[in-house]
Amino acid sequence: MSTVNSTTASDVISKLQKNTAASTSKTTDAQSNFLKLLTEQLKNQDPLSPMDNAQMTSQLAQISTVDGIEKLNTTLTAMLSGSQSGEAVQAAALVGKGVMVGGSSLTLAGSKAYGGFELASAADKVTVTIKDSNGLEVRKLELGDAEAGISNFAWDGLTSSGAQAVDGKYTMSVSATRGDTDLKPTALQLSTVNSVLRTSSGTVSLDVGGSLVSLADIKQIL
Repeated sequence: MSTVNSTTASDVISKLQKNTAASTSKTTDAQSNFLKLLTEQLKNQDPLSPMDNAQMTSQLAQISTVDGIEKLNTTLTAMLSGSQSGEAVQAAALVGKGVMVGGSSLTLAGSKAYGGFELASAADKVTVTIKDSNGLEVRKLELGDAEAGISNFAWDGLTSSGAQAVDGKYTMSVSATRGDTDLKPTALQLSTVNSVLRTSSGTVSLDVGGSLVSLADIKQIL
């Protein structure tokens, strides 16, 4: 008389769950073990209490899903690595170039200074106020109206009294209105990309005169 193995479907599933929970990186081994357990269960199942096919099929589907997720993660990791490498190459091409980034610094050199601003919507009136290192107002530029987006301006270095300001570092603030509505423009400073830094996490930063910015922070390349 043959002996019937008392192993149940729940025993097989329990073993399989322990196997897959150990590490998703061993999905192939889990599938192999599942098939071995399934084969043994089919060979030794109790004819009076057959295994639950629905449970076994569901568990196999779950393993396939884990396998698919693992492959998807591998693909996304490879894509991210490629994207970061491309970003580094793109950033390296900016070394030595002038860029507009958010900031209030204004450098006067050779009686010329350049800055910019960004508007979310069109303005009827835009005003740039320039101050020296002591916080004293040097000049107020009335730029008139401006469209939404990024606009640039130049300062000839003349003060409000008509005298020539000395070359050096100044600060600026930008205000804008549309009718009776005060807008909130973003001041943009002209900076030079000195170098490119890549962190251990793979992110790329650009050194623009002592401060670090990302490629996304660059509003305009000059």
